[in-house]
Amino acid sequence: MQVDLIETFLDLMETRSFNRTAERLNITQSTVSHRVKALETQFNRKLFTRNKGGTLPTAAGLRFLDYAKALQNQWHEATRAVASAGALERSMRLGIQHDLAEIIAGRWVAAIRRDLPTTEIYMEADYSNQMNRDLAAGELDLAILYTPHFLPDLHYERIGELHYVLVSTDAPEMAGVKPETYIRSSYSPAFDRAHRLALPHLSGASLAAGQNMAVTDLLRTLGGAAYVTQATADRLADRVAVVADAPVIPQTVYAATSLRTRHAHQHRKIIGAMEGLLSGFVT
Repeated sequence: MQVDLIETFLDLMETRSFNRTAERLNITQSTVSHRVKALETQFNRKLFTRNKGGTLPTAAGLRFLDYAKALQNQWHEATRAVASAGALERSMRLGIQHDLAEIIAGRWVAAIRRDLPTTEIYMEADYSNQMNRDLAAGELDLAILYTPHFLPDLHYERIGELHYVLVSTDAPEMAGVKPETYIRSSYSPAFDRAHRLALPHLSGASLAAGQNMAVTDLLRTLGGAAYVTQATADRLADRVAVVADAPVIPQTVYAATSLRTRHAHQHRKIIGAMEGLLSGFVT
């Protein structure tokens, strides 16, 4: 794969200027022209037109754009895998939603290592928006997230649910939960919609947070009421009580991979391990 041709094409699609691309890639303008010409020769099609208005992609150039991005991502994945190769046969870069990482990351990795002992694992916790972008860019191989974006070339599947319960430091029933001391949890768009439908009078609270760990610390410091994971409610049982008549809000969990790897053996094992763990959290 002639990666320099692909990278020059993608940069030129962004800058629409041979001069600017030459500056950004630290090469001469003639080198940019040579690389574009080499691609055009391979396809036997013009990829760009140049006139007084600037450089514009042709229909063929626009069609090649998505494929060029995919080729660049594959090259980066291959480079990373080969560069980090040691005694282990494979490497996997995994993303996981913050709230899931807090309660399940260790057991997930333990299960993966049992099933795939020759796989090197890198894992990071993040929010769904960033993980979707990282998957599309080839920076992650697989992610466990709350909000799929259904981007081209990505595959999503529902693998379980995590339940959030309302806890309070001073109100055992909904009648005692006050908007002025309520901490609104905002874990995902789906969670926000369910919360608005179930508790519209609390949706305008003046304090909100989007991570279970942050909500937990706010509860410890300020008191009041908030939705947290069932695991957090159990852990804080000596300081908070579950509000008995409050609705439980479920959060769907998705596994996301690229379309080309969705049936790969190691991906199925990793997703299966998370699916099995999530089944233990349904109440």
